Amino acid sequence: MESNDFIHILEQTITGINNPMLTLVASIDIIDYKLIIYSGKEKVDEKDIIITPHGDNKKIILRAKLPNNKRVRVYLITKDKKYKICSLKNSKLKRGLNKIIYIIKRPTVAILKKIKLLFRVLKNGIRFMWKEYHFLVPPTMWKKYLTDFINRMKSGSNEYYNPFNRNDYNKWLKKNYKLTEYEKQKYEPLISILIPVYNIGRDFLSECLDSILNQNYKNFEVCLVDDCSTLEETKETLEEYKKKDKRIRVKYRKENGHISNTTNDALHMAKGEFVALVDDDDLLTEDALFENILALNKDKTLDFIYSDEDKLSTDGVLCDPNFKPDYSPDTLLSHNYICHFSVLRKKIVEEVGGFTVGLEGAQDHDLFLKVVEKTNKIHHIRKVLYHWRMVEGSTSMTIDNKSYAVSKAKQAIDAALKRRKIKGYAVQDEYTQYHRVVYEYDKEPLISIIIPTRDYKDITKKCVDSIYEKTTYKNFEIIVANNDSKEKETLDFFKEYENKYKNFKVVDCIMDFNYSKINNIAVSKSKGEYIVLLNNDTEIISPDWLNIMVGYAMQKHIGTVGIKLLYPDMTVQHAGVILGLGGVASHAYIGASRDEIGMYARLRVPFNYAANTAACLMVSRKKFDEVNGLEETLMVAYNDIDFNLKLLEKGYYNVTLPQLEALHYESKSRGLDTTSAKYQRFIKESDYMWKKWGKLLNDDPYYNPAFSKKMSFMQDR
Repeated sequence: MESNDFIHILEQTITGINNPMLTLVASIDIIDYKLIIYSGKEKVDEKDIIITPHGDNKKIILRAKLPNNKRVRVYLITKDKKYKICSLKNSKLKRGLNKIIYIIKRPTVAILKKIKLLFRVLKNGIRFMWKEYHFLVPPTMWKKYLTDFINRMKSGSNEYYNPFNRNDYNKWLKKNYKLTEYEKQKYEPLISILIPVYNIGRDFLSECLDSILNQNYKNFEVCLVDDCSTLEETKETLEEYKKKDKRIRVKYRKENGHISNTTNDALHMAKGEFVALVDDDDLLTEDALFENILALNKDKTLDFIYSDEDKLSTDGVLCDPNFKPDYSPDTLLSHNYICHFSVLRKKIVEEVGGFTVGLEGAQDHDLFLKVVEKTNKIHHIRKVLYHWRMVEGSTSMTIDNKSYAVSKAKQAIDAALKRRKIKGYAVQDEYTQYHRVVYEYDKEPLISIIIPTRDYKDITKKCVDSIYEKTTYKNFEIIVANNDSKEKETLDFFKEYENKYKNFKVVDCIMDFNYSKINNIAVSKSKGEYIVLLNNDTEIISPDWLNIMVGYAMQKHIGTVGIKLLYPDMTVQHAGVILGLGGVASHAYIGASRDEIGMYARLRVPFNYAANTAACLMVSRKKFDEVNGLEETLMVAYNDIDFNLKLLEKGYYNVTLPQLEALHYESKSRGLDTTSAKYQRFIKESDYMWKKWGKLLNDDPYYNPAFSKKMSFMQDR
C-alpha cells in the first residue's frame, strides 16, 4: 500500500525568516498513526509539533517549529511501516524571497481582483438596467441600486454570492439545494396544516394547496377555515380541493373574525399530533413535512420545529432568504425571526391558549413566545422549506404594509415579560420596525469594572475619564489591574485617581502578561455583583451603557452581554462574534458603517451570538465563578471566546446589544502579535481552541451554515 492511499497532502509550506515553521494540512483516512519530522538528520522534538483536527474528523493541521535550515522530511508511521509523505527544501533565502513575493503579490492581486469585479458588476448592472427599465430608471430606485453596487464591490462577489441579490441566490440554490427523498420512518405522526383563508385568488390558493398535496410525506391533513370571504373564486377553489382529496377539510365562518379567531378554528378542527402553520398564498418545498419527520425520528420529544425560508417575488423568482440561527431567545424578543415554516406539538399550542385574539398581525410571534415558555425542546432545520409569496399589501413586501403589526408586536413582547414576571418593556427601534427590551430593576447592584493596563497612562486615563464623565449609572467601582507598570507618570496617575475617587482601586498583578490571570486576580479583589471586563484602549460613548447592560446580565438565561465597538473612524469593530469565521472566530460586520442597519437589524437591536469580545463584556459574578473565570492557559488570544463558550456549555445565552456603543483603539498598550514568539504562542492558543471546541467552531449555532466562513453573511461560490 502506498502512503497516498490513506493520506492526501492539501497544503505544505515553510514560513518565518528567522524562525522557520512548517505548516502541513492533510486528510488522513486511518486512525492509528504517528507523524515524525526530520530537519536534515535532526529529528524534530515532539513538543515542537502541534497536530490539531480541523473541519471533519479526517482533516488535520500540523505545525512544527524547525531547528535548522535543512531539508525537511515528514514520515507517517502506521503499525510497523514507515512512509515518507513529503519532502521540502528549507533555506532562509527561499523563505525570505517568498516573503518578498507575498508582500508584492498580495496588493497587486487584490487590485486586479477589484478591477475584474468592477467590470463584472458593471456588465451585469447594464444588462439589468436595460432588461428591467430600458435605462429609464425611476429616480426613487437610484439610491437602492447605488447601495447595491457599493455592497457588491465591498463583498467581493467574484468569491462570494450575495444572498440578497436574486441572481446570486438562485445560483447558490441551484448548486446547494437537494430534495430529501422520502423513506419510511418508524415514527410518522399525523401533521395538521392550519390555513386561515380570506379573499385569496384561485391561482395563489391552488398553488399553495398543490404544494401541500405534492408533499413526499403523506400523513397529513389540511384544515382550511374561510373567514367570510366575499370573493366567489375563493369559495369555489376551496370546494374544488375539498372534493379532490379527502385529507382537505374546509370550514366556513359565519362572521368575520380575523386571523387569530380563524386560525383557532383551524386548530379546533385538527386531529394531528402536530400542527403546521401555512398562509393561504405561500408554498412548501416538496420535502417540507418529511424534513420535520426526520427531525422527530431523531428526537421524538421535540415540541417546536422551525426552518429557513425565502420569498417568491411578484414575478415568480425566489429571493430574500432568511437563513436563521438556532433557537435564540433574545433575538425572538427583538422580532419574530422564526416566522415560517413552523411545526408545533398541538397539545402545547392548546395549553397556551392558541392564538391571542387582539394581537392580529403579531399572532404568530405571540404564540411562539408563549410556547417557548413551556418547552425547551426546540429544533431548527437549516434548510429553506417555505416560500413566502410577495404580494402587494403583504408584510412579505414590507412591514409598513401592516404598520399595526409593529404595535401588536410590542404588546406581545410586553405580555411575555409580564407572564415571565420580569420587569421590563419593549421599545421600537428608531430606524426599523424591530424592538428592544428595556429591563427594569428596583436598585442598582454594584458593578465592578476591570481594566488591565501596563503603563500607557494617557490611553488608560481617557478610558477611565469617559466612564466617570459619561456614565449615568452610579453604583460602580473601577479596578485597574496594574500589570507591572514602570513609568512614573502612570504610577502618579494611579495615586491621583485613588485619592480623587472612592470607587477607584489599583490591584497589582506583577507578572508576565497573561490576560486571563490578570483579570481573574482583579475579579477576586472586586466587590461587585456584576463584572465588566473592559480594555484600557476603549472610550465610552453611550451614557446608559451600564444601566442597559446590567438589566440583561440580571436575566437568568443570559451569560455574557456585549455592545457595539467602533474603530476611531466610526466603522464597526465588534457587533457579536461568529465562530469559525476566518479561523477560530471573528467579529460580525467588521468595517460596516456606524449607521448601517445590518441584516434584519443586527446592528440596531439585541441578537444572540455565540460570543462577545472581552474588550467590553458584562457577566454576573455568580456565572463568572460558575465557569471558573478565564482560562489561564490562554494567556493572550481567545480567552474571551473560551469564556463565552464555557457559558454556552452551561446552557446560557450570550447577547450583543448594538444600541450601546464605545470606541475601541484595539491593543495599543500591548502591541500586536507580530514577533515570531508571539505568533507561535498565537498558533498554540489557536490549536488549543480547536482541540477543545472544534465541534462548536465548525458549527456556530447562531450563524447559519448557508453563510460563508470566510466573509460574514455572504455565501461561498
